[in-house]
Amino acid sequence: MFTLAQARYLVATLHPRVDELIRVRADLAELQADLTGHGVSALGGRPEVKALEARLHGILDELRGPGIEVKSIAPVLLDFPGEREGRQVLWCWLEGDTDVRWYHRADCGFAGRRPV
Repeated sequence: MFTLAQARYLVATLHPRVDELIRVRADLAELQADLTGHGVSALGGRPEVKALEARLHGILDELRGPGIEVKSIAPVLLDFPGEREGRQVLWCWLEGDTDVRWYHRADCGFAGRRPV
């Protein structure tokens, strides 16, 4: 369980990992599109696909390590289990947000997001 302050701290410290995830995600998408469409890519071939996939999974494992829930990678969506007013909630951070500014009840999902 994370407090809002802890979730905000983690988001701030995880920016380098999230930035790397975004770069790897983009390289992987471009490489796969090139290989599917043309059979060749300036980014490499099948070995590079496997290396990027491995790096992507490694970053995701790092993010999940402290108990963060990775809900999506495109866009990156992270949830931090916590509590608000006696209810279980997920502090919610979406790629592009500068801070954790949203939460939702655990049983409502993204559609139930509310401002903090």
